[in-house]
Formats: sequence, structure tokens, C-alpha cells
Amino acid sequence: MTTAAAGSPRTYQVRTYGCQMNVHDSERISGLLEQAGYVRAAEADEQPDVVVFNTCAVRENADNRLYGNLGHLRPVKDKHPGMQIAVGGCLAQKDRGDIVRKAPWVDVVFGTHNIGSLPVLLERARHNTAAEVEILESLDVFPSTLPTRRESTYAGWVSISVGCNNTCTFCIVPSLRGKEKDRRPGDILSEVRALVDEGVLEVTLLGQNVNSYGVEFGDRYAFGKLLRACGDIEGLERVRFTSPHPKDFTDDVIAAMAETPNVCHSLHMPLQSGSDDVLRAMRRSYRSERYLGIIEKVRAAMPDAAITTDIIVGFPGETDADFEKTLDVVREARFSSAFTFQYSKRPGTPAATMDGQLPKQVVQERYERLIATVEEITWAENRKLVGETVEVLVAVGEGRKDERTGRLSGRARDGRLVHFDAGSLAGRIRPGDIVHTTVTYAAPHHLNADGEPLSHRRTRAGDAAEAGRSPRTPGVLLGLPTIGAPAAAPAPTGGCAAR
Repeated sequence: MTTAAAGSPRTYQVRTYGCQMNVHDSERISGLLEQAGYVRAAEADEQPDVVVFNTCAVRENADNRLYGNLGHLRPVKDKHPGMQIAVGGCLAQKDRGDIVRKAPWVDVVFGTHNIGSLPVLLERARHNTAAEVEILESLDVFPSTLPTRRESTYAGWVSISVGCNNTCTFCIVPSLRGKEKDRRPGDILSEVRALVDEGVLEVTLLGQNVNSYGVEFGDRYAFGKLLRACGDIEGLERVRFTSPHPKDFTDDVIAAMAETPNVCHSLHMPLQSGSDDVLRAMRRSYRSERYLGIIEKVRAAMPDAAITTDIIVGFPGETDADFEKTLDVVREARFSSAFTFQYSKRPGTPAATMDGQLPKQVVQERYERLIATVEEITWAENRKLVGETVEVLVAVGEGRKDERTGRLSGRARDGRLVHFDAGSLAGRIRPGDIVHTTVTYAAPHHLNADGEPLSHRRTRAGDAAEAGRSPRTPGVLLGLPTIGAPAAAPAPTGGCAAR
């Protein structure tokens, strides 16, 4: 028996773990598979023909999560010969052939540098009834040249660079994603225009370190120029970016943010620690004074700017005094939100073998104090917005309780989450539409607007959402082989695919 009826296209499902880079890579994986003739499986389908895991190696317990999910799939695959499982992303780049050794029912393992090979590897594994493992040490083609199936009608990720030239002692990304490789500005702007032509209103420029963009072609001011160029694209209403590194943050970027109308006044800038000693041990080449100085300049140019951050608690050697310095910076910076993490060892990073690894209970206690301090500040900052009018880009899936409360949700221009009552416009507001509404209540992580919206603007993104269309960017395959719609495979008789 096979998982696809004879002559019918094979179905696929992509399961994504990790950061925005992984989410965008999964859009490319979907685009590649659909170009090769696969069809996305319905959400309720428990046995798609192909399941692709796009993995993360940065988050805690990433390995356990992957192998646990692979274990759950093994009996499903045993009952449905012809089903294929592929593992890609950062954990695949790190573990390589170990994945097939630990889970021999996996058919394909591919890395961060060869996403474009997936359709061919799947076909080869089917033909040979044996696992295919292909990991490249450097990029074959820039990922954004690949076809992409976008998940949102109104917002899109656009990569401006991949890889990272920094050497933070807690981070494994450079060894998995490689050295920074920049796209040419014209290619980036062409992709942005293509998304806008499809109705997208908001783009987020992605890179491991966006404000070092241009290092490869020798222009340290390239990122500010790119932001300004996005301001010239008609129909593009919101531009965001993530993530910058404080060591590379230049005044021209602040000026570009302040002077380009469609660049949102929101900034996500990782702090990691407020202690200069810990920053030095992390090999973060800035100090707390430099960090706070950037925030001061941003707020001077854009008083309404919402600033968010990442913070790690319990880094090896962190003392009580070091932790108190982090709390001091948090209080001075007045973040609108913070992603907080307990330090955990990542094999292959210098920090994993450092002296001064802290007991779990010490890290947990500091973590709880940090969260309490952050929430006290974010709640106070959000309460300042009660009574203010905000512009909301209506979203899908942002409000987990929307169905029960009867509200809709979306993001304000500064990135804050807003739950709002549609009032008399209920049933007419679509994802991708724009509303203006007045904030009536503030919580630490969101705003509520429970009065009648002041205005509602229907958009092309809303039209696409109503019609069930999602943007697709075709990409340029640069010689990569393609395959037609795959025929159903005969039941394998041996090899890894039969296990």
C-alpha cells in the first residue's frame, strides 16, 4: 500500500521549530515542494506522504523534541509504506548522519545550506529505498533565490543576509549558518516589490545581524540606505527588521528609521546581559553604557519607539552583582517587551565548557525576578497608551482567546499586540485590513480596545485573505534540478524507507 492514490499528487507537511529564520526557511521548503508537484496536506491529515522537520539547535531540549516527534511518527510510517520523513535546519546541520543512526526510519537529512536540494533528495531516497544525507559546508545558492510559499497575505519575511561573523560564546549559529553572506540591494528590493504586488503591506528584513549588512561588499552604511529605499516602494506600509547587534548600530540607521515614513518605530535589540563582565565573557563587543546610549538616541529621534530585547540569565560565572546590573539596565531601558532565557549548555560552544556553571535553582530564582521586573515595566509602559488611538494591522492567530471573547487581534505600528472589538463592523474586517481604534485597557503583554473602531480600511491583503490566496514568489533556481509532479511510489521492499 502507498500513501498516495495512484496518479494523485503526494501531500506534504512542514513542522517548524526555532526563530524567524527557520519560519522563513519553511516557507521556502513549501515553495520548493509545491513547485515540484507536491500539495500541502490538510491540517487534520495525520498521515501526509512527506513530513519535513525544520529544526533548531539553539533552543533548549531541541534534540529531545526532535527525536521524540520522530519516535511518534515511526508507527505511522510503518503502517503507511511510501511515507517519507525529512529532517533539515540547524540541528540537521549539527548532527548530520547521527540522525539516521538514531532514527533509521528517516529518509532525508539536509542542512541549512542546501534547502534547494530537498525535492531531489526525496526522489533519490524513494528510488534507492535508502536514506539520503546531504550537508553542505557553505551556501550553494542564496536561499531567497528559491521559490517561496508565503504563510501570510499581509506580512512577509525578506532575508537580506544569512550567517554571522560574530563569535558569541553561547551561540552555535555561526557554525551552523556559516559566515555572513549579503544579498545585493537590488535583489532584496525586487523581492519586496514582488510581495507588495501580491498585496503584502508589511515586510520584515531578516538577518542574524542586519546592521552589519553590507560588510561583504564594503558599505558600512548599506543598511540605512536599504531602509530608505524601502520607503520609496509604493504600497509598502510597514517595514520592520530583526535583529541588529549593538556593536554595529550606527546613527544613520536611527536617522533612516525616523525619516522614512513606512519604517516602524519599533526596535528589537538584544541586550543579553547588563553586566560588562558577563558581556565580556559572552564575547559581546559592547558594554551597557554603549547599549543604553543607543536607546537614548533612538528615543530622542522617535519618542514613541517601542524597544524590545533578549536577555540570558545564569550565564557561567554570573554573580549576584552581575544580575543586579542586568535589572538596573532593564529599569533604565524601559523595554516594551523582553524575551528572557535561562542559560543552558549548547554542545560545541565555548560557554559549555566554561568554569562557573550555575546551579539550576540559582538560575531559576534570578529568572523569576527578571520576569517580575520586566512585567512591572512593560505594564507601566502599556498603561501610558490607554486612551490613545492606534493603527492595527489585523492578523491571524495572534489572539488565542479571540473566539471566546469575540475580539479580533493585530499589531500596532510599534509592534504591540492589540485585541479589539469589531463592534458594528463584525464580519466585515478581514486579516490584512487596517483599523484605527482607541486603547481602553493595558496588560503587561497586550492592549485591549473595546470600543467601536474609529475606522476600517479594506486592503488588497484583506481581499487575498478572503479569497484564500497566499503570496508566492517564484525565485530563480540558478540551475538547480527540478522534478515533475511525483507519481505514487510502489511499496518499498527493503532499505531504510521500509523500516
